[in-house]
Amino acid sequence: MRSHLLNDTTAERYRRSVTEGIERVAAKLATTDRPFTGVTVDALAPRIERIDLDKPLHDTTAVLDELEDVYLRDAVYFHHPRYLAHLNCPVVIPAVLGEAVLSAVNSSLDTWDQSAGGTLIERRLVDWTNERIGFGPAADGVFTSGGSQSNLQALLLAREEAKSDSHAKLRIFASEVSHFSVKKSAKLLGLSQDSVISIPVGNDKRIQTVVLARELERCKRDGLVPMAVVATAGTTDFGSIDPLPEIAELCEQFGAWMHVDAAYGCGLLASLKNRHRIDGIERADSVTVDYHKSFFQPVSSSAVLVRDAATLRHATYHAEYLNPRRMVQERIPNQVDKSLQTTRRFDALKLWMTLRVMGADGIGQLFDEVCELAEEGWRLLAADPRYDVVVAPSLSTLVFRYIPAAVTDPAEIDRANLYARKALFASGDAVVAGTKVGGRHFLKFTLLNPETTADDISAVLDLIAGHAEQYLGESLDRAS
Repeated sequence: MRSHLLNDTTAERYRRSVTEGIERVAAKLATTDRPFTGVTVDALAPRIERIDLDKPLHDTTAVLDELEDVYLRDAVYFHHPRYLAHLNCPVVIPAVLGEAVLSAVNSSLDTWDQSAGGTLIERRLVDWTNERIGFGPAADGVFTSGGSQSNLQALLLAREEAKSDSHAKLRIFASEVSHFSVKKSAKLLGLSQDSVISIPVGNDKRIQTVVLARELERCKRDGLVPMAVVATAGTTDFGSIDPLPEIAELCEQFGAWMHVDAAYGCGLLASLKNRHRIDGIERADSVTVDYHKSFFQPVSSSAVLVRDAATLRHATYHAEYLNPRRMVQERIPNQVDKSLQTTRRFDALKLWMTLRVMGADGIGQLFDEVCELAEEGWRLLAADPRYDVVVAPSLSTLVFRYIPAAVTDPAEIDRANLYARKALFASGDAVVAGTKVGGRHFLKFTLLNPETTADDISAVLDLIAGHAEQYLGESLDRAS
């Protein structure tokens, strides 16, 4: 079995095996003509369940053949231009190359003696991102597994920085369309169920700062502590960007930590045209970025950044077997001193490779393209009498609803939209997402693929209308 260990004696076997795998994936990408096959759980599950994991195949080619049957054939392919659903981007080749390198070398980014140059590369990318945000020289941060972990760590720091003798008094303020991880983080941090105050949004789906100010005042008046305000720069449902300068003023006035969840909108940090949309982000105390959303990186690639490096001390613990205190005096950089994780992949390498091959302008150009596509999609939807579109895009998301000419019952329209989404997914012709707005079911395009065109959008809208009309026709037949 030692022949399977990657080392100096198996380098050639490694080369052959990985090359064979890459060739399989490349062939699949080259021949995939739709984002999904439409396979069902009931059809796929038995294929996986019948595999006896205690009886290995002992042959890479045979395993890849099997993988084709249980995974590659029916995977959801985000690179296809008609995958329009969630915040999943097609990935750039330099980042995939970085993934291959970091997996093989397998550095762990918790301590210097497990990573060496990896530590310094991650630290340089943190500095680079902080420069893009507009933070000063005191800033710092660390890579994380994703936006949820970044938000959790940011709110941990906010909790520890809050001037309070009781966690029960702490309150977090976020818009009603903020990410669910805000409430989840509050629970994980031991805060009360009513600690997150949901602030309504306007028609533009941005937090209403007049209401936020009123709630902050009430918080103080009731003897509670405004621990943090979470501003979102790119909400999951709408891509909306909260008014960051106004929120920053309120946070300063009321002594609240300002966290900006820019997991989605962080692509604007590299934008050539739209960077101004997140002006004010430099006034935040902490920022979440997900490079695996709008920097076209493979999952996972995220970071939490802070304006004041000293606040990261709240995540610092020392262990003699890992990062003893003496290492701080010896100026040995251990990233575990800043992280909620211990063992951690060298995910920063993917972004490093991307910047060194493409440059920041290359990333920004791609993100600008999908933002422009969303504006074109908005115009198509606004001009199409079959659809009601909720709000003009701030980034690259469109939320809309099929409205039949002859049916007025909102519940029946809900069912038609739900059916259309499920039928489209089952066909494999395209993948779209769904959400609720005002208690009603809507559909959602999240446009993160520069290869998607206005023609793709038009074609998918026709497919949705066709499925909805089929459902309504069958519904009328059943009713008669």
